[in-house]
Amino acid sequence: MKPEATAPQDQISPQLDALQHEVAIFARRAEQTRLGGLGPARNSMDRAAYLLLSKLDQQGPTGVKALAAGMGIDSSTVTRQVAPLVESGLVTRTADPDDGRAVVLQLSPRGSVRLAEVRRSRCKLMTRLTEHWSDDEREVFRELLTRFNTAVAEWQNNYTLPE
Repeated sequence: MKPEATAPQDQISPQLDALQHEVAIFARRAEQTRLGGLGPARNSMDRAAYLLLSKLDQQGPTGVKALAAGMGIDSSTVTRQVAPLVESGLVTRTADPDDGRAVVLQLSPRGSVRLAEVRRSRCKLMTRLTEHWSDDEREVFRELLTRFNTAVAEWQNNYTLPE
């Protein structure tokens, strides 16, 4: 005789179950396509490089520690990810004038051009994916996605593994 399945103590909300499923599908599709854009610049820059260049574009010249903190990653990750960007001339690396032991990272002119190309390509993709959406729908989606990303970042910053 088969044992009967028991219902879990905590009932799963159908709405939250559908939400987690849609997030899983989104993550898979985003990874499959890398949501890299349309046109010649499609998929021409990996996510880490794009986010680093975007952050440098927003912040201007920045130290490794400040850049890492602003991105929610550790300094060693920034150092490793920025090395090929320096090597390819997209980022410049100079000594910090206030602390000779530290370095300042800055988007190079070539990096600005590449970032603009990739950003345009990605915006073309967003236009295509949301072509049947109203401007209000795009804005609501952007606001909710920003709120969701903020919640994930806050959770990651406060989460500690159980012992």
